[in-house]
Amino acid sequence: MNPVLGDGNSSSRLSPNDEGRSVTINLKSNRKDSPMVQSPPKLLTLEEFLELPETKPASEYIDGAIIQKPMPQGKHSILQRELSLALTTTLRSDKTAQAFPELRCTFGGRSIVPDIAIFRTQHIPRESNGDVANLFNLHPDWTIEILSPNQSHTKVVRNILHCIDHGTEMGWMLDPEEHCIFVYDSDKSVQLLDNNEMVLPVPKFAQTVQLRVGEIFDWLKA
Repeated sequence: MNPVLGDGNSSSRLSPNDEGRSVTINLKSNRKDSPMVQSPPKLLTLEEFLELPETKPASEYIDGAIIQKPMPQGKHSILQRELSLALTTTLRSDKTAQAFPELRCTFGGRSIVPDIAIFRTQHIPRESNGDVANLFNLHPDWTIEILSPNQSHTKVVRNILHCIDHGTEMGWMLDPEEHCIFVYDSDKSVQLLDNNEMVLPVPKFAQTVQLRVGEIFDWLKA
């Protein structure tokens, strides 16, 4: 029978091995550690979020959470640059609208930064001297997002639908890897365009914009 040794705090059993030596095995401990109590992190209000310094890449405020956008990579950057230029060239010629890349738009309890936000000229906030204002506390008339590698497709769609819920006329989501474009209409219907010859639907105010799917993704070869 193996002896049991105790010190009041723990009990150990001595087991003989093949050479007569013994090995101490801890069987029980009466030590009680106090559980660590952690307070849940305090959620920032939208107003508190807007007081924070801007980050690079930009951070968005969505349902009380702060979510930083992914750093743009090569395909994303080229598509954003070329599409912004194409839209600006077409829409500014008749002063219909303007395209704003990476513009913070705060409305409906969220603060988001679409890759490209298009505003009708009459909806662009202005200062008393006529200059474009810095703060855009309203929804874009047309929102365009470009998927980055490993970016959540669902989060991007939710931002587009949030815009549409608050009056945005149309949303585009470009997928550079699949060479396709999802078009979200004001009634939340969705079209998938993946044929290079397809002409992309545009909002009514932007009918002068005529772009084909293949034309957009050809920019990646330039």
